[in-house]
Amino acid sequence: MRARYMTFVFFVLFFLLVDIYLFQAVIAVSNDWSPLWKRIVRYGFWVPTVLCVGALTWWMFGDTSRITSEMRNWIFTGLFATYFSKIFGIVFVLADDLQRGVRWVISQFSDSPAQNLPGKAITRSEFLVKASLVATAIPFGTMAYGIISGAHDYRVRRVKVSLPNLPKEFDGLTIGQLSDIHAGSFYNRVAVKGGVELMMKQKPDIIFFTGDLVNNQAIEMKDYVDVFDKLRAPLGVYSVTGNHDYGEYYKWPSDEARRKNFKDLIALHKTMDFQLLMNNNHLIREGGEAIAIIGNENWGGRGFSKYGRLHEAYKGTEEASVKLLLSHDPSHWDAQVRPEFPDIDIMFSGHTHGFQFGVELGDFKWSPSQYAYKQWAGLYREGNQYLYVNRGFGYLGYPGRIGMPPELTILELHRG
Repeated sequence: MRARYMTFVFFVLFFLLVDIYLFQAVIAVSNDWSPLWKRIVRYGFWVPTVLCVGALTWWMFGDTSRITSEMRNWIFTGLFATYFSKIFGIVFVLADDLQRGVRWVISQFSDSPAQNLPGKAITRSEFLVKASLVATAIPFGTMAYGIISGAHDYRVRRVKVSLPNLPKEFDGLTIGQLSDIHAGSFYNRVAVKGGVELMMKQKPDIIFFTGDLVNNQAIEMKDYVDVFDKLRAPLGVYSVTGNHDYGEYYKWPSDEARRKNFKDLIALHKTMDFQLLMNNNHLIREGGEAIAIIGNENWGGRGFSKYGRLHEAYKGTEEASVKLLLSHDPSHWDAQVRPEFPDIDIMFSGHTHGFQFGVELGDFKWSPSQYAYKQWAGLYREGNQYLYVNRGFGYLGYPGRIGMPPELTILELHRG
């Protein structure tokens, strides 16, 4: 509890320091305004501060389980967007103060008056209007745009992979992949439905879902079961669990409640006609040949849960010409798959979301996610083995995406 109080005090002091510094700028900007507008702006400036401190107080000491995960996401996003944007404004105000300080120091050692020093002394009000306020508005506006437009801007990404051992019966097989639905974060059912319909328009032969159906609770899928049960493919829909599906990030009243929630989540896969593979496999046969779909429960690096038992899931797939693994966390590929299972041809993952933020231009791609994961988005190859990391269908925490749109993958297999 002491650590929680210290964390709370730290953030409140941080909020106040940021706002006190920016408030001096607001005073300068509104100095020549009418008394009425001056009061409105100066008192109004502190309204978001009060709301943010109140939200933080409730977040740290209240019972967050009383509200939906969607509401928790919006509260977190509001706190982050408000102060992240203000920091940008502070950078420019600080730059203005630094140049003023430098001019003052120089003036103390110069016979020339400060106004005769090189450069133009810009008034604080002019500087703030032209730089600080714009700098504050840009990140806030960008995050707002990422929520309004980016969150459901579904993109189809097409990938071709050649496998020398692919039987001719499966040449041209198309695999549709979705990952990280995170139903508890959704706020636009119509848009989500449109994403599912877009996948179905691609007419994949088989569909993989690689984990994180919900944020925490199975009940989050209540309004979306009849959306995702429209996912259909001639060879079936196969799924695995992700780290969020186990309810480990939620304060349950008892262990029994958490176990029941997981059972309910497993039942949801069956209701939607997803064949959930929990450390087991399924063989698809055609003309005497077979490919194996191997499903591993979540096996995560960096402290994430390890429920996967790949040795168990692998059993019985020896006869398959091609082996396709569904495993939520891409860390699993380097940690166990490649060293111990060199005949697993392709692993399908998600988990990273591409950090829901990044830049992708042609062959260039960058995201903060790359500093946490070696493989974080797209296709990777080592020797004869491949890994595909889906950028995610949904979102978590920040209810939007900036430069990293939600992904519908269509991976096509060819002999070669």
